[in-house]
Amino acid sequence: MTRYLSTHRTHGHGPGGGRLRMLCFPYAGGGASAYGRWQRGLDAHGAGVDVLPVHLPGREGRAAEPRFTDLDALAEDLDTDLDEELEQPHVLYGHSMGALIAYALTHRRQLRGAPLPQALVLSAYRAPHLPAPAIAAPDASDEELLASLADLGGIPRALLHHPEFLTALLPVARDDLMLCTGNAASRYREPVRVPLYLFGGALDRLVTLPEIVSWRRHAGRGCEVRTMPGGHFFIRAHEDLFLRELAAVLRRHAAAALPALTGALSA
Repeated sequence: MTRYLSTHRTHGHGPGGGRLRMLCFPYAGGGASAYGRWQRGLDAHGAGVDVLPVHLPGREGRAAEPRFTDLDALAEDLDTDLDEELEQPHVLYGHSMGALIAYALTHRRQLRGAPLPQALVLSAYRAPHLPAPAIAAPDASDEELLASLADLGGIPRALLHHPEFLTALLPVARDDLMLCTGNAASRYREPVRVPLYLFGGALDRLVTLPEIVSWRRHAGRGCEVRTMPGGHFFIRAHEDLFLRELAAVLRRHAAAALPALTGALSA
């Protein structure tokens, strides 16, 4: 098992279980636990996938490891570590910062001729040729950064009264924001040769729907755009509705991947 994927599956079928895999990349300041309920939710909607939350260094179970602040370096490390996992049919999902990471990994693998995902599902992030969303000013105080994250729905306001949580969160959030601010426009000029499914929140004040639609220039196999109710964290505020929409997308690719998965199991 890789450093980025947990060996423990609470509800999933696990590697080699004959199902399409969906690797999920977290948003800035978040971790793999953000997707802890998704396996059960997607199973309830018949998605037919094995949910694999990606454990980035410097948070949760990997808190002691140094965090990445350079997107290219992270994409290279992910590509090397996950290469064997990504030989099998898979889909990549990312929310906010996670969308950028998922796209960067796919772009890197395309450049070196490695197997690509069946699809990229990206939510709540601007197209990479646009400036990174400005959650807070680079010199924002801890209080200003926390207020911005709370306003977006990234952290419950009740946690603002728990200093031990905030002490752990702030360095992660600052490093993640740095990760997103590099010059992506010069790196990702070639569209990726996979379908893109784009989700945006109708009330998102950080990432507008036209900025979501702008991903079309990076889609080499077409794209679909879906609008969800709610703001930047609609995946949390309207989780069941979002998982229902996501399951509808995943069922297409799970069915298409079944012959390859069956062949791998019988080999």
